Amino acid sequence: MKLSFLGTRGYTEITTRRHRRHSAMIVGYDGHRVMVDCGEDWMGRVQALHPHAIVLTHAHPDHAWGLQAGAPCPVFATRESWAHLPYEIADRRIVVPRRPVRIAGITFEAFPVEHSTRAPAVGYRVTAGGLAIFYVPDLVYIYERHAALSGVRLYVGDGATVTRPLVRRRGRTLIGHTPMRTQLGWCQKEGVPGAIFTHCGTEVITADERRLGARLRAMAQERGVAAAIAHDGLSLTLRA
Repeated sequence: MKLSFLGTRGYTEITTRRHRRHSAMIVGYDGHRVMVDCGEDWMGRVQALHPHAIVLTHAHPDHAWGLQAGAPCPVFATRESWAHLPYEIADRRIVVPRRPVRIAGITFEAFPVEHSTRAPAVGYRVTAGGLAIFYVPDLVYIYERHAALSGVRLYVGDGATVTRPLVRRRGRTLIGHTPMRTQLGWCQKEGVPGAIFTHCGTEVITADERRLGARLRAMAQERGVAAAIAHDGLSLTLRA
């Protein structure tokens, strides 16, 4: 399984050379390429990526609005996401949470996560070639965390903040972003050996890369996890 991080920037106006475009990733396996998320700054650039399919985590502009002019392939999303998207896609497919679906030879299983009341989100357990990763670029928490992370080789998580929660309450619901430190704790508890963070927020984008990397690695090592921050153009190959 090959992971190609096309973009790693969250919904912030600040851009850098390493965090320029909205978070998006290509999962490649056996000649197939599935794009996960397509934010508004990918508008007009999707066709050049030649994805066999596109999978959306939720309907926020930095994850889904790059498809306003259409898509060159089938697009998969939950019913809740489709209900919140203000445009039409010719070939739209429904993802049902906790019901695995095979897309271009790769299996995706959606797990509901807490993040936004206006754009309900999911994370995806992605399986191919006997390997599993979990991709969740925006969240406060995962509802069925053990089932989502059991046996996962790599956790690809929310890089909005390192240690300070960006969480607030709307009614009875928590919305926002949980810090990397908390997510590393989840990996420790569920036995996930590696984590990489995308959807980077202002704190991460503007930080000194070496100091931030050392800080993250120290927090991760305390929990028995190998961790890093993704950047635009990063590619990883995972082997069984």
